[in-house]
Amino acid sequence: MNRKYEEYRSLMQKISDVSYANALLSWDQEVSMPPKGAAARARQSATLSGITHDLFTGEKTGTLLEELSGDKTLSFSEARNVAETYKSYKKAKKYSTDFVITLSKTISESFEAWNRAKKENNFSIFAPLLEKIIKLKREEAGILGYTEHPYDALLDQFEPEAKTKDVERIFEDVKKELVPFVKEIATHPQPEQGIMFMHYPRQKQWDLGIELLKQMGYDFEAGRQDISTHPFTTNFGALDVRVTTRINEHDLGEMLWSCIHEGGHALYEQGLNNGDYGLPSSESISLGIHESQSRLWENNVGRSLPYWKANFPRLQQIFPENLGKASAEDFYKAMNTVKPSLIRTSADELTYHFHILIRFELEKALIEGSLEVKDLTSAWNKKYKEYLGVDVPSDSKGVLQDIHWSHGLIGYFPTYSLGSFYAAQFYSKASADIPGLEDQISKGQLKPLLGWLRENIHQHGKLYSSEEISKRITGEKLNFKYFLRYAKNKYAALYNLKAETEKTS
Repeated sequence: MNRKYEEYRSLMQKISDVSYANALLSWDQEVSMPPKGAAARARQSATLSGITHDLFTGEKTGTLLEELSGDKTLSFSEARNVAETYKSYKKAKKYSTDFVITLSKTISESFEAWNRAKKENNFSIFAPLLEKIIKLKREEAGILGYTEHPYDALLDQFEPEAKTKDVERIFEDVKKELVPFVKEIATHPQPEQGIMFMHYPRQKQWDLGIELLKQMGYDFEAGRQDISTHPFTTNFGALDVRVTTRINEHDLGEMLWSCIHEGGHALYEQGLNNGDYGLPSSESISLGIHESQSRLWENNVGRSLPYWKANFPRLQQIFPENLGKASAEDFYKAMNTVKPSLIRTSADELTYHFHILIRFELEKALIEGSLEVKDLTSAWNKKYKEYLGVDVPSDSKGVLQDIHWSHGLIGYFPTYSLGSFYAAQFYSKASADIPGLEDQISKGQLKPLLGWLRENIHQHGKLYSSEEISKRITGEKLNFKYFLRYAKNKYAALYNLKAETEKTS
């Protein structure tokens, strides 16, 4: 046993202990903290962030990593762990402890301001804190360094090695291929959506969500579900992975998609190697790959007809007055209506990417300085009219609808689209590898798919990059054609566009 490596492992676990304790405070802040605890929580989180930073960037860490980085006796996984940690260490060394504490405190205060602003439908409450966030993020981009665009430095934190120009190229495909396809769909009759918006009692929805999570394979002995304003997943190691959902008694989709989406995230975290707690091999690769797991379960599985052939009879038992006379096919068509809308999390899986495109363009402009926070609301509303053809009626349904900026997550949004495109590519390969996959899904048998994901993605942690894992699984890097083929085949059939089905089959 390599003594230095074990010393490194012990130190990384100690740092993770502090970091996860801080994450637990953040989870509590969003789920159950009383409002008057906000100021103290901001201080507590900032203190723990500072301690984590000092431990990670300390002389002991640097010495260990430098010695181990040249050690030829390390195994493949040990060497990759050290290399990933050393890369993170070099980045972290660029930050001062004061900057880390200031950013953490500002984020904590910003979340509370966003929450109040959203409830009161008043962007001006949040704007001053967002201005501080943007200023700090511009400073952070400078601290980290970049060669082409300051947004590169922030994007890299969520999707390592990705560049702004890469995201722009992908969104050019979205504009070129998806925009005209959505316009074509708009010329055809829309399915009846009414059954999605009847009265669905809160407790019955909650109980259904728990059932669906269990069916997916989510381990409630290693997790729990709660309610939050904005659904999210957080983890404190593979054996404590928590999800939240939200429930709207007049929109069944809000609970369904948040449960299945966050369940996908949670399955990834629960499938990581807990034996390597604290090391990169026990951590997710990137946010793009993370989102591929949530979007695969939400869209490729959860919005599919086979999934509802298995689950619709149970829905009819729970909600007989609403769904007793409907069929699984009716429900499938209602949930897959393609129609421009205001809210990202409620968007269909095609126009969803227009929502992401808008946020990407706004973030990029904010970071490069071509847009200021004071002009953000009007810029947001203008883009919603341009890309989606909808008028934004209020701040809460517009610029305040997402929590991400209050958490300082600038550079995060593009990973939602990257994740959807990875998901289609991975699901295509899973379908080829697992005989009769859709037949299994139609019988409620989801374990084969989860097993495939565990074997090909989850267990590897950060031992491979996003591009490497994609090539290992599918033989090529991210390719938008898989999503386009999936989308055109599915929606051409739903909207009776026979020529498109033939063209892309």
